[in-house]
Amino acid sequence: MEIPITQVDRIRKAASAPSDSSAIPVMTNDGVRIASMLVEHGKLCITPEPDVRLDANSPPLRSFLVGKVLDSMQAKDKEAAVSGAIQPEAILSYSVEQDGGVLKTITIENYGDERRLLELKNAIRWTFRRMYEKITAKPV
Repeated sequence: MEIPITQVDRIRKAASAPSDSSAIPVMTNDGVRIASMLVEHGKLCITPEPDVRLDANSPPLRSFLVGKVLDSMQAKDKEAAVSGAIQPEAILSYSVEQDGGVLKTITIENYGDERRLLELKNAIRWTFRRMYEKITAKPV
């Protein structure tokens, strides 16, 4: 069976168009998608789903992800740059964007190698799941 040209064109456009499928979903244990992680050109962007309002000042985000994970990686990179092991422009940097206390996006640049990326993904999943649990917990 021959596929009509217009259908072939649609398939090609769909394959070449940027899609949300390249995003790595952050799911709860119940299968609810709470955020997406996108890895592009040495940058990791994490964006909560539009219907998920996470507190940008919650302890899992500030004390664990930022305080223990990101700040620690950044400090190690700064030491490595001072010793000449990496270039100063390769030091991990990050930003946490919020609007009215609601988390909008976390951007991490110069995350390093695949091992470090995996460490970040795992820490992000853990953090976002805890943050989501806090907003969905039912009072006893």
